[in-house]
Amino acid sequence: MKIDSVELKKIAVRQSQYPDENLPEFLLVGRSNVGKSSFINTIIMRKNFAHTSSKPGKTQTLNFYLVNQSFYLIDVPGYGYANTGKEQSRKMGLMIEEYLKSRGNLSQVFLLIDYRHKPTEDDVLMYEFLKYYHIRTIVVATKYDKVSTNARVKQDKLIRDTLKLSDQDLLIPFSSLTKKGREDIYRIIDQAISNIES
Repeated sequence: MKIDSVELKKIAVRQSQYPDENLPEFLLVGRSNVGKSSFINTIIMRKNFAHTSSKPGKTQTLNFYLVNQSFYLIDVPGYGYANTGKEQSRKMGLMIEEYLKSRGNLSQVFLLIDYRHKPTEDDVLMYEFLKYYHIRTIVVATKYDKVSTNARVKQDKLIRDTLKLSDQDLLIPFSSLTKKGREDIYRIIDQAISNIES
C-alpha cells in the first residue's frame, strides 16, 4: 500500500459529528499507553502526525484520520488509565459503545495490546465485548521488538490463552521501531476494502 495522503478529517464525541462519507472505517482500541499513536504513524508513514504523549489518557475524542481519500483510521480514548475519573471513564466508554453499535461502515477493529505483558482485565473485557457483538476484531501486539526471541513462544501462548483466541484468530506482532506487522495490516485493510467493493 502506498500512502499518498492523510488528514485528521473529524474529531467527534457523538454520532452527529461522524464523517458523512460512507467509507470503510478501521477502529483502533487499546489501553492507554499501548502505542496507538505510534501504530497510526507507522501505518501512515508519518513521523509525528498522530501525537504521542508522555501523559496516558490524553485522547478523549474519536479522531478520524482519512487515508488516501479511501478509508478512515479511527483513534479512540485508551482505557485502563488510573487517573481518569470514574465519570470521565463512563462518558468515554459510552462514546465508544455508541460508535460500535451505530456505525454500519465499520470494517474492522484492531485491538492493540502490549506484547511485553499479559493482557489486562480491561483487554479481556474489550475483546469479549467486541466478540459478543460479532464485530470483526484482530489483535495487534505492539512493542514486539522489546521481547527477546527466546521468550516469544511463551508470550504468544500467554496472550492467546488469556484472550481465549482460537487457532483461526489472528495475532499480529507489531513494532513501530522495526515496522514489523505493517505489511500485514496493509493486507488486512486492502482485503476488507476489496470485499466491500466486490
